[in-house]
Amino acid sequence: MMSLRSDEIKTGYQRAPNRSLLRSLGVTDREMGLPFIGIANAFNTIVPGHIHLRQLGEKVREGIAAAGGVPFEFGVIGICDGIAMGHEGMHYSLPSRENVADSIELMVQAHRFDGLVCIGTCDKIVPGMLMAAVRCNIPTVILTGGAMLSGHQDGKDLSLIEVFEGVGKVAAGTMSEAALNELEGCAMPGCGSCQGLYTANTMACMTEAMGMSLPGCAAIPAVDAAKLRIARESGEAVLTLVKKNTRPKDIITDKSLRNAIRVDMALGGSTNTVLHLMALATEAGIPLSLEDFNILADVIPHICHMQPSGPHSMQTLYRAGGIPAVLKQLERLLESSPTISGKDVLDIARHAVIKNSSVIKSIDAPVSSAGGLKILFGSLAPDGAVVKCAAVPQAMWKHTGPARVFDSESAAMSAILSRKIAEGDVLIIRNEGPRGAPGMPEMLSPTSALVGFGYSRVVLITDGRFSGGTRGPCIGHVAPEAAVGGPIAFVRDHDRITIDLFEKRIDLLIDQSVLDERKKGWIPPHKSLTGVLARYAKSVEQANLGAVQK
Repeated sequence: MMSLRSDEIKTGYQRAPNRSLLRSLGVTDREMGLPFIGIANAFNTIVPGHIHLRQLGEKVREGIAAAGGVPFEFGVIGICDGIAMGHEGMHYSLPSRENVADSIELMVQAHRFDGLVCIGTCDKIVPGMLMAAVRCNIPTVILTGGAMLSGHQDGKDLSLIEVFEGVGKVAAGTMSEAALNELEGCAMPGCGSCQGLYTANTMACMTEAMGMSLPGCAAIPAVDAAKLRIARESGEAVLTLVKKNTRPKDIITDKSLRNAIRVDMALGGSTNTVLHLMALATEAGIPLSLEDFNILADVIPHICHMQPSGPHSMQTLYRAGGIPAVLKQLERLLESSPTISGKDVLDIARHAVIKNSSVIKSIDAPVSSAGGLKILFGSLAPDGAVVKCAAVPQAMWKHTGPARVFDSESAAMSAILSRKIAEGDVLIIRNEGPRGAPGMPEMLSPTSALVGFGYSRVVLITDGRFSGGTRGPCIGHVAPEAAVGGPIAFVRDHDRITIDLFEKRIDLLIDQSVLDERKKGWIPPHKSLTGVLARYAKSVEQANLGAVQK
């Protein structure tokens, strides 16, 4: 008979009190001998990407029971970055990743589950679930909830980004408030994560690419019946993992993380994936550095022109064959690695079908020969910064301009909306890093406002983060951040700054003696913090280390 972890709470006369509590839940004698499977479900009614997860949870429960397990479902928090964007709430988004991981660990370890299915969709929830999976290291399946269908207006597909950029157009006088009101009613037609290759969908793709969700899961739309079927199959699959004792650390390895990065480069995914993959590597004890991203970017071409920089939504990617088809195009560049399906990633690639080669292009005729992300180093970011080069026009891959320095996102946003920014400027938004903000808020509002105003030659550099929906020359995750005395803290208006994406450089063009002089007597800005943010600010690491907590 298979030895079960859950025997610790249900076997022997000493466990009579534990069993009594389990019986009060309706657990039968027969079920006492079966594997106990936890279901961590981020269902709630405030996040569009999560409002449908209750139904997926029911299908997972069915799958677990049918395969011979006993399901126990519990809740996990989930924050909607879009709703939290542009105000104080955004400071809480990244810290929530640690809360997700911690809460799952607490439930799994306290109740001695034999296996785990994690159901989530949006930006910090799936990374937190992956971190919990390797931390607890019991057989685990990740079920991502799927993308929202595209909005539609006047023959054009829409996503949330058009609404954010509409704010800038209204401020610029090129769109009326009535038109923006109509747009906001058309852009987001129902449940699911935002439609393009933003952070939520990129992380779903990374999860599938590294082998932690079933083949095809990432791209299935939230409302498609195929999502219900794969939810049922995910419940069944976790029992197979339990029987084989296949654990997350068997799946999440240096090879599978590199495969995930390869897919990230091929898709041109969100810059936030760098942060989350670094954090996951830390949890798993896998050596990974920012330079590893550059090494892979040099050999992996960008083959899918996805929103926001391109025309294709996640629904389009699904119809083209999804992540298995992307793996097929990358097959000769991938490394052999197991997946929770029991198949090697190379087997999945080999048997996949590419249904639309204009969406998933060949590596020999890509969108761009450069991978979708680059890590920049230089005197402004000695420990690195991240840019989604797939979303930057080639004309702006190399630029030098005067700094316009802002000590907060709100100050920069005010300057943009009042048209105090000139083409060629390099906007510096600092004190928004992991510790200084704290919480490293995303800045979709200023980046979208710049697009809405029609700016094409303004660079934005920050020690904070950008939404996966950002497009243009926007460089984030500057490390060290301003709050710990990184060079970005000492930039002044009119300093010359140069970026060179070809050479992966970002430099502050002042003499070292000048920088040293500015550092004298420097005192980091103080913010009065309480609760979660106070604890987070004291323990969080820098962005180049994944903003994990010590």
